[in-house]
Amino acid sequence: MVSANREMVVYCFDTLVAHYNSDETPPPAFDDGQHPLFVTWKKVTNGSEPRLRGCIGTLEARALINGFKDYALTSALRDRRFPPIQPKEVPLLECTVSILTNYENALNYLDWEVGKHGIIIEFTDPDNNVRRNATYLPEVAAHEGWTKLEAIDSLMRKSGFNGTITESLRKRIRLTRYQSTLYTMHYSDYASYVKVTRGEAPTINGAKPKH
Repeated sequence: MVSANREMVVYCFDTLVAHYNSDETPPPAFDDGQHPLFVTWKKVTNGSEPRLRGCIGTLEARALINGFKDYALTSALRDRRFPPIQPKEVPLLECTVSILTNYENALNYLDWEVGKHGIIIEFTDPDNNVRRNATYLPEVAAHEGWTKLEAIDSLMRKSGFNGTITESLRKRIRLTRYQSTLYTMHYSDYASYVKVTRGEAPTINGAKPKH
């Protein structure tokens, strides 16, 4: 099984830095393969709790190299919940890559464990007959301190459902649970890694150099 690793995060930072510098992305130092994956960017300011700046991925298997390249940029620049990440923010970023594994059909909407499983919900909106779906990665519910019920209701809202959430509607949810491996790295660790492996620290057009 392929696990998320440091080189995958380095590649995501490389991709974002190359984008701002209008440069070619250095070749990745990990093997390709086909897996569902996510890229998450968070911003860390003044030692406070990291704040989400973008998280996008795919629940379908994708070639890892192209997938991380695409989603590193999509999650940084085109997550509709946030303005695009600016070059000056990059030194404050933390990047997490997730590789999703062990997909299982759950027996019902409560058949999963907080902190262990990511969840995908699918249901039909009773107000307009639209099919809705959404996902949370395994770490989300635990990080937010949610119960399973709170996570499900939040996920229904994330899917775009604005009606009344009833127990009978929850019971009609089709839930898929999955697990993931992830690797997180702050920009400062990325910069140190690049300096050691390539001889000089990265520079970003539009970001102030650190003194």
